Amino acid sequence: MTEQSKSFQGKIVRGACPLDCPDTCSWEVTVENGRAVALRGTRDHPYTRGSLCVKMNNYLEHVYAPDRLLYPLRRVGRKGEGKFERITWDAALDEIADRLQSIIAQYGAQAILPFVGCGNMGFLQGEAGVGQRLWNTLGASIHSVNICSRAGSIGTTYTMGSRHGMDPEQCRHSKLILLWGTNPLTSHNHIWRFITEARKNGAHVVVIDPIRTRTAEQADEYISLIPGSDAALALGLLNVIVTLGAEDKSYIEKNTLGWDHYRERIAEYPPERVAELTGIDKEKIVALGKRLATTRPTSILTKMGVQRHAGGGMALRTIMTIPGVTGDWQHIGGGAVYSTGDYCEGNFARLSRSDLRPPNTRTLLMSQLGDNLLNVSDPLLKALIVLGANPAASNPDQNQVRRGLARDDLFTVVVDHFQTDTADYADLILPTTMQPEHADLLNAYGHLYLLWNEPAVTPPGECLASTEIHRRLAKRMGLTAPWLYESDEDLARAYLDTDHTSLKGITLEKLKEQGWVRLNYPEPTPAYPFGFATPSGKIEFYSMRAADDGFDPLPSYTPSEEVVDQELAQRYPLTLISPASHYFLNSIFANKPELAKQAGPIRVVLHPMDAARRNLSDGDQARILNERGEFRAVVAVSDAVRLGVAMSPKGYWSKLNSYPANANATVSQRKSDMGGAVFHDNRVEVERI
Repeated sequence: MTEQSKSFQGKIVRGACPLDCPDTCSWEVTVENGRAVALRGTRDHPYTRGSLCVKMNNYLEHVYAPDRLLYPLRRVGRKGEGKFERITWDAALDEIADRLQSIIAQYGAQAILPFVGCGNMGFLQGEAGVGQRLWNTLGASIHSVNICSRAGSIGTTYTMGSRHGMDPEQCRHSKLILLWGTNPLTSHNHIWRFITEARKNGAHVVVIDPIRTRTAEQADEYISLIPGSDAALALGLLNVIVTLGAEDKSYIEKNTLGWDHYRERIAEYPPERVAELTGIDKEKIVALGKRLATTRPTSILTKMGVQRHAGGGMALRTIMTIPGVTGDWQHIGGGAVYSTGDYCEGNFARLSRSDLRPPNTRTLLMSQLGDNLLNVSDPLLKALIVLGANPAASNPDQNQVRRGLARDDLFTVVVDHFQTDTADYADLILPTTMQPEHADLLNAYGHLYLLWNEPAVTPPGECLASTEIHRRLAKRMGLTAPWLYESDEDLARAYLDTDHTSLKGITLEKLKEQGWVRLNYPEPTPAYPFGFATPSGKIEFYSMRAADDGFDPLPSYTPSEEVVDQELAQRYPLTLISPASHYFLNSIFANKPELAKQAGPIRVVLHPMDAARRNLSDGDQARILNERGEFRAVVAVSDAVRLGVAMSPKGYWSKLNSYPANANATVSQRKSDMGGAVFHDNRVEVERI
């Protein structure tokens, strides 16, 4: 046993969940004889309150899984075949350094793309910061992580100036809660305690979603709408409010810009028109509009699924105007939230050292990896470094991604815990640490707490932290810049080095002592505690910034491109939605036997009438296809989906299926209005096999 293992023996070590979830749970790892033997939510954390989710309850089984990668591997078969041999770290790092230096000399550093995903959301080991100092120093292409929340973030910012939103915990004070395109019982479960508290005090809970989710089953009211028509519904609800004269005139006059123009836009969306656009009965629109007009405070909780279509950014921009019209922003328990990410104002520039990038360094979108690998030139990508991501399973246009990964002249390195679909295409696979084995600093996009993850046990085999891998690679490449060799704790201190009120007085020592701290906001805190960061300092119903960027200056309805394409609908009559699985997190855990068993095989859920038209029944094997590709699934017939909508959860690894594809084989790489991905703007047909 090493001295480090002895130092942990018998301890309870505080840390935090690193996965792509709003909850970012605080947890405690129990260590005996150098091994993590138990994991539970931290009981004194105001948000986690001692519990984890179904995915994480047995996380330690994943940490100690027999198929975990423990040693560096070099490919010995064809790309995609998945055949590798063990090599040493010295051999792996020498090969990477030699190949990268050769590529830089011949093509320039922009021929290198670091592809960092959301497998870890930490500032040190994950998507937020890992390796950026090295890649910025070299001048590699910039990897733009647009695949998850980009469009909604931009849309929210046009209206509100930032993404603060309301503190989700304050929905406990709400009298009306709209869960708009979010399914917290699957992907944000700790918020349900605050919703339950509000319901005990008389709150009415409404779920708005094309799918009757687990959360919708538990709500007081469920409203099903055509995918991508959310902005039209928002405008229709506002139309009812204005028709009743229930807008908060005093709040609007003091705190908003462009009301007269926006009121004219709202008038264009009477309930009759909105019923046609959304597929919702007019009476339901009017009833919800009246409830919204007369109930204070109202909170709107929404998440990333709403904005995964051609008009996704505009949808969030429009939804975020509702509390500005009703005046809910002025009430505790009122307002809306998409992400709380902007509450934490750390020194990200000092952490990532973006100032080191050469001028005019190109940016490549995460959602367009297939196109980037096959069609982008000057220079052509010659090296791909994948960290915390599985794009062969998770990216749009799966077939084109695989064609790009299969290029013989593309040098690919995958840093991961398991041999994923993407790792099968790698030239080298490097084993990295999991959360109980490394240090990390984590923010949340669903609450107002900052967390420190203290390493609890030594890594198994030869696994290295991703930060250490980058330090060692920099040394092998002969780089001498001191910022490339700062320790994990130094990197954390760099992020905390800010005078912003949110982090003032929060030190690494304080975080290490408790494991978490609330950001410097009172409890309860009003939404947008520093005001609105728009050019006018007000909520902007009319945005010149949006106009300057080529968008309608007023919130509007931008329809989904494929959903409303009636010519395309003749060939592909169904709109495919691929929401989060209850058992996987993105593609993480798809190889975990217990969770894979609970999830079952890939399923496609069809409305009974859609199934009957295709002579399909429960348990039938079907192919789901369009011109981009196809995947296979077991049919489940249910009225949980709307007529004309098909649903198949995301996250499945192709290599573990009898047919090597998932829903992303059918998804387009095109951008949404404000730069996001379009996973839910996807027409398909379903056929019996």
